[in-house]
Amino acid sequence: MHAAFKVLAYKGNSSKGIRMKLRQMKKHQSGKIVKVTAEKEVGRRIRDMGLVPGATITIGNRAPLKDPVAIKVSDCVISLRNSEADCIEVEVEDE
Repeated sequence: MHAAFKVLAYKGNSSKGIRMKLRQMKKHQSGKIVKVTAEKEVGRRIRDMGLVPGATITIGNRAPLKDPVAIKVSDCVISLRNSEADCIEVEVEDE
């Protein structure tokens, strides 16, 4: 396992839930985007799809090799590569 993914989730500054990378969310899990760290063209594309801080998302299906992942945001379903999902920090409710 890659060193960056050893800690799956951590408590953020908020007491509402647990913060994690979008890539680490489970199927059908919902959360609110708190930060998008992608820059330049990738960051612009992610924000253009509606993946902005404050947006509520739900994880849909994943491809057999776990990449890409389908995400529901607003009334749309979009697909993201795991490399893009790593740039999005989400807060989910405690399970």
